[in-house]
Amino acid sequence: MHEDVERCVRAVQSKDARFDGWFFTGVVTTGIYCRPSCPVVPPKVANMRFYPSAAAAQQAGFRACKRCRPDASPGSPQWNERADLVARAMRLIADGIIDREGVPGLASRLGYSIRQIERQLRAELGAGPLAIARAQRGQTARLLIETSTLPMSDIAFASGFSSIRAFNDTVREVFALSPTELRARVGRGRPPETAGTLALRLPFRAPLLPDNLFGHLAATGVPGVEEWRDGAYRRTLRLPHGPGIVSLRPAPDHIGCRLALADLRDLSIAISRCRWLLDLDADPVAVDELLREDPALAPYVDKHPGRRVPRTVDGEEFAIRAVIGQQVSTAAARTHAGRLVSAHGEPVTDTEGGLTHLFPDSATVATVDPSSFAFPQARRTTLTTLAHTLAAGEIDLGPGSDWARARERLAVLPGMGPWTIETIAMRSLGDPDAFIPTDLGVRMAARQLGLPATPAALTRHSMAWRPWRAYAVQYLWATGEHAVNRLPA
Repeated sequence: MHEDVERCVRAVQSKDARFDGWFFTGVVTTGIYCRPSCPVVPPKVANMRFYPSAAAAQQAGFRACKRCRPDASPGSPQWNERADLVARAMRLIADGIIDREGVPGLASRLGYSIRQIERQLRAELGAGPLAIARAQRGQTARLLIETSTLPMSDIAFASGFSSIRAFNDTVREVFALSPTELRARVGRGRPPETAGTLALRLPFRAPLLPDNLFGHLAATGVPGVEEWRDGAYRRTLRLPHGPGIVSLRPAPDHIGCRLALADLRDLSIAISRCRWLLDLDADPVAVDELLREDPALAPYVDKHPGRRVPRTVDGEEFAIRAVIGQQVSTAAARTHAGRLVSAHGEPVTDTEGGLTHLFPDSATVATVDPSSFAFPQARRTTLTTLAHTLAAGEIDLGPGSDWARARERLAVLPGMGPWTIETIAMRSLGDPDAFIPTDLGVRMAARQLGLPATPAALTRHSMAWRPWRAYAVQYLWATGEHAVNRLPA
């Protein structure tokens, strides 16, 4: 995108928010970089320079605009649409892998050498993994400076910096203000409502339809782990440094996010996982333009554009839940999962609602006596085999997973049919082209719309929807009256 100068110039001159996060504009006369939708008067074309990432703009010597805050742009949709090395690396960096394991850890997860990863990231993004992680730390630091009253020393280490000096230098370089000056611009900062609680806004590309997104999460929520309360979806989070609780509330131009964390070092990871859960980095205009070309889907796209694919904050958790939900109703799946949570989940304290546990991890589920599961023997075997396989690290369902390899390894497990695998691909792996033609709701919708109703014929028809078939599923489900299609009362 950043190499198409003419297209970038048009986006900047029209202040097109759709391209926020796709590229960044450096202005040579001011030394600042902006998002395309920056509200200031667009600079002269001769003074514009375009960069594929905030890290690349920072490395070129530009500092962040104080008006449009380019560091807070929605992420590039490319990293959620693609499954190549660069996209997988970007998803892992967003999940905090550099701060936890360094570049060697990133290389190990991806199965490539450090040199190969450095070369490919620099070629496409203009910056290496350390610079990209540094830009992310800068954004986390700004959030904490502006939304909390934490001491600067605490913010430095919570943001992932190894020293106070590195924290101060980065904030000054990126924002052209010291940390103290940055906090002074927003008064004394917003004090947390309770200790360890932060409130922030998660941006997205419009349009966004919250009905199916939050409706699905609420309707399928596991008791004790998830709940819908006072107009917000709430759930527990298993994070590297301790448990957390998040509350996500839809608003017209953002998602309100309140995080209660045991350790503030998990802030950037929690934000990344919430964005992934709600598919906030998607490009809904591109998705809807393609799906609108099918006459059967066009009326539903026109009526309620901007549907997202509800994902998960934990790929292994959802895979276990997908097996529990095989061939049973949504209510039955919630009941079975709730029993597993109450018996084997890790307890948490929720002072604001009814959340009680973390969902048990795969290692814990692998130790559960199969006879305690109140469902058929075949599904017990599938569940315990999957749990053992995940606990052994033989299948990667995390942010940096190889989608094709994960499908292949799931397919050899007993009882893992196409519906389960594609459901996991859609919500755990985040593959935007995952498709479940055997799903009862999809087949009923296809029949209602005059589309082929058999799985094979519907799959052939769906080739025209690629690479957005997971979004087509959301529109197909929208033809029914199920609770997943509407916000809870």
